Amino acid sequence: MAQYAAETEHSAVAASAVANPSPLGLCGFALTTFVLSSINAGWFSAGATTVIVGLALFYGGAAQFCAGMWEFKTGNTFGATAFTSYGAFWLSFAAILIPGTGILDGLVKANAVEPALGLYLLAWGIFTAIMFLGTLRSNFALMGVFGFLTLTFLSLAIGHLAGASALLTLGGYLGVVTAIIAWYTALAGLLNSGKSAFTLPVGPIS
Repeated sequence: MAQYAAETEHSAVAASAVANPSPLGLCGFALTTFVLSSINAGWFSAGATTVIVGLALFYGGAAQFCAGMWEFKTGNTFGATAFTSYGAFWLSFAAILIPGTGILDGLVKANAVEPALGLYLLAWGIFTAIMFLGTLRSNFALMGVFGFLTLTFLSLAIGHLAGASALLTLGGYLGVVTAIIAWYTALAGLLNSGKSAFTLPVGPIS
């Protein structure tokens, strides 16, 4: 009986231990954002955009969405909201590009691709600005991710709505910066979660 109780207690402790899901969520977000932003910045042909579908479905989408669910388990409301939302963003973006959904075809037939994408990105820009406010008492690294992501969404949104290709290119460069900061923040989290030889500063504010 004593052995059974000890095993039960050990199992309960093991079950309650949840690894930090933030690095996974940030990496999924960063890599997918980097690939798409590189194309938006003009580094690669616009025809390469379809390569983002796989990433948006499985890494930026599903993996990040799962990270959001695990953040709920840890009690991190901000992380849960952010990762779940941006995971859903990438899944919805993939759905737009997948021919079988008919979304993009319908927009093309209605000659509404640019205004529709502009509205879509503007709404995400507003949401990201709200999330940025939630980072003001966290750290500089996280503030950088959401600050630059807000600028990225707004630049792309205005670029589509106004037909300004320069703003779309600028949005691409801002997205690359956002991805790099997100990778940095993810690495800092990974190093802090294990027995690492060094750690990275993230700039605590409070």
